[in-house]
Amino acid sequence: MTDLREISTPALAYLGDCVIELCVREHLVSQGLSKSGHLNEAALSFVRASAQAEAMKKLLPLLTEEEEGYFKRGRNIGHTNTPKHATVSDYRTATGMEVLFGYLHVAGKQERIDELFRAAYL
Repeated sequence: MTDLREISTPALAYLGDCVIELCVREHLVSQGLSKSGHLNEAALSFVRASAQAEAMKKLLPLLTEEEEGYFKRGRNIGHTNTPKHATVSDYRTATGMEVLFGYLHVAGKQERIDELFRAAYL
């Protein structure tokens, strides 16, 4: 296992983005979607910054102190570019969610990833 203290916050966000995307894709495929256009369209409703910000509202009361620390670490990093379809607040919150999921992945906490994904979206 990699020492979490050696991984930068942007790197955790990068990993977490992938972890969330994989959770979304697995969920959509399990729902029987099979055409790439439908899959990609459906995935957007999960991975947009606004959707992730809404998901985090559900997750915040469920987080441990350590998990909340990683979320805040991601939320508070300086952003120089915000996507045109996202508010600064939503983008920062979405980044916090990505850092949280990146941390959980590196820590080997797949069950917790699954639990939080279900609580956030299902």
